[in-house]
Amino acid sequence: MSPPASWALFLDVDGTLIEIADAPDAVHVDEHVGGLLARLSGCLNGALALASGRPLAVLDRFFAPLELPAAGLHGLERRSADGHVNRTDGALALGPARRELERFAAAHPGTLLEDKSATLALHYRRAADAETEAREVMERVRASLGPAYGVQEGKMVLELKPHRPNKRTVVEDFMAEAPFRDRVPVFIGDDITDEDGFAAAQGYGGTAIVVGLQRETGRTSNAQYGLSGVRELHRWLEALGERLESR
Repeated sequence: MSPPASWALFLDVDGTLIEIADAPDAVHVDEHVGGLLARLSGCLNGALALASGRPLAVLDRFFAPLELPAAGLHGLERRSADGHVNRTDGALALGPARRELERFAAAHPGTLLEDKSATLALHYRRAADAETEAREVMERVRASLGPAYGVQEGKMVLELKPHRPNKRTVVEDFMAEAPFRDRVPVFIGDDITDEDGFAAAQGYGGTAIVVGLQRETGRTSNAQYGLSGVRELHRWLEALGERLESR
């Protein structure tokens, strides 16, 4: 790996920086994580960004008062290092799909529809036996929206979203801007959604690190390195901060 001082660090959130919970609003954010991110961002001259399926407003609440460069909703919202925010609004196009998925969730106890306005995420972590039906209804509503939309799979969740942007384009967009430009990207994530980010980082000659994915799902990843879980990542980031500060 290249020297850490030259890195641009990209971090997924759920399953990477914080543990996944049974419901999206039930997560716990360790108090020290925001401070750790602020410390690392300072050491990297601001070249640290979050890349998440969560909205920017939720990310800001998790790590308040910190407001980092970040991509929310898989890139449908993106805040540059200068604070400028770009948003792609697809909420109106999702109206019929939203209503059908709401009906599905109401009829299948344990499933949960997370309405992110521009994307719709159907969770079945509490209703694993509903997975087949969840996939069927998601494919039906995806087909009704045409080729611009796809279903992004995650850990016991299916998310209806535009094919672009994604975590590959997120990395590409940040790498075209200061302070990320001319640095070496290191993308850290845990899920299928992060594979696009892994590929983008590697395409720039950088590195991909997967957190706990293989252990939990048995699925292989294209990441070159792996960490066992969220707590090990926190320890790794702490050590990285110490190394950068000792330069």
